[in-house]
Amino acid sequence: MPQSISVVVPVFNEQENLPQLYRRLTAVLSGLGGSYEIIFVDDASSDRTPHLVRQFIQADPRVRLLSFSRNFGHQVAVTAGLNFTGGEAVVIMDGDLQDPPELLPRLLDQWRAGFKVVFARRTQRGREPASKRLFAFLYYRLLQRLAEVQMPVDSGDFCLLDRQIVDLLNAMPERNRYLRGLRSWVGFDQAEVTFERPARLAGEPKYTFTKSLALALDGLVSFSRLPLRLATWLGFFTGFLALIMVGLVIYWRFFTASPLNGFGALAAAVFFIGAVQLITVGILGEYVGRIYEEIKNRPLYILKDAQGFERPVPGRVGNAPSSNGP
Repeated sequence: MPQSISVVVPVFNEQENLPQLYRRLTAVLSGLGGSYEIIFVDDASSDRTPHLVRQFIQADPRVRLLSFSRNFGHQVAVTAGLNFTGGEAVVIMDGDLQDPPELLPRLLDQWRAGFKVVFARRTQRGREPASKRLFAFLYYRLLQRLAEVQMPVDSGDFCLLDRQIVDLLNAMPERNRYLRGLRSWVGFDQAEVTFERPARLAGEPKYTFTKSLALALDGLVSFSRLPLRLATWLGFFTGFLALIMVGLVIYWRFFTASPLNGFGALAAAVFFIGAVQLITVGILGEYVGRIYEEIKNRPLYILKDAQGFERPVPGRVGNAPSSNGP
């Protein structure tokens, strides 16, 4: 039987892509049967993005808009959208059309077959720089080896989640959210759908290398304690080298003429130990910083505007779940 579907689309300065995204997405959803809703989450865009979504709402009662008071980031925007969904199946996709709407029927087929999480895995990345492709290739495989849960490679946020999974994600209080890791952490039966990722339709990518690196670091720190163990291993390694140096100094002092300049050897040892200490402090700082963010208990986001919902959205901040269905 037809089921209700919610589609969450985080957007930031996507005015060039929104009209075609809306046309293609509604064409696919209308052919699936059942009810649906499209929730655009505007991450404080500076262009006409929120204005275009409001035009969609005037013509289509199944479109919703959540607007942030400032830019809170992509993962928080996805989280906000999940908080306000009501569909039995929830699809997360980006607004740049690199996540093709035409893939939705295949995701739904896997969901109807009993899988709680269906993620889209990229087999090709259209017209992306070689450096970015190499970084993504290495990162996903490194994370898969280091993470304490099984992480699928080459899969982004494009996925379909069962209502049960969405409720579990909404109940998680953590702030540094790496959603593609959280959906793996919850477990249940999961399936993949492969696709060739097309090039961006228009505009510039919003995920710069710096933002991608920050997201990668969030994923690594959130789902692996190996960096902390690395600091311990560096300490043992440094201590082992120190013992070797003590033995060499004794040998050179009593049996040979020392081949090393005293000041140079001392300076090299000091710089090496200092580097190890700084690396260790940096690793600890990443984890302590996340603890600090958690205990402040500030809201994840602040809503400036919410339109298209059947009943007024409360003027709340943070995780504000809604019972409004599609």
